[in-house]
Amino acid sequence: MPENASENLDVTIIRPMSLKTQAFRFIITGGISAVVDLGLLSLLQLVFGLPVPVARTISFIAGTTTAYMINRRWTFQAESSTSRFLAVVALYAVTFGINIGLQTLCSALFEGWGWNEAVAMVCAFVIAQGTGTVINFIVQRTIIFRVK
Repeated sequence: MPENASENLDVTIIRPMSLKTQAFRFIITGGISAVVDLGLLSLLQLVFGLPVPVARTISFIAGTTTAYMINRRWTFQAESSTSRFLAVVALYAVTFGINIGLQTLCSALFEGWGWNEAVAMVCAFVIAQGTGTVINFIVQRTIIFRVK
């Protein structure tokens, strides 16, 4: 073997992560993103008095952008790709509709039951975000970032 032949054999073997590892990383990333999302939602809705749909739209964009940036590299170990990015944007648009619909519906329902506004907001957030997270993980793992 020539002296510099090993320099030309820069082969990196990337083994697919297990479902358990990806799910764990997705949950950790989701926790970080949820802090961004819920923190901004609380600020916009409770401090600045923005209506739920407006506050939720802004916080959702911030939270999902955070999630995409971390998940692409850490959870799914994927290179940047325009088509992958557009697929995630389309997925987030669908889950946004589900998320904001559930947030608005649950907030109104819980407040109608006489719950404190902040408690209603957080409970509605958990339901809406949990539903969106499950959908996002399944679609990203099986379609957008699947190992070929």
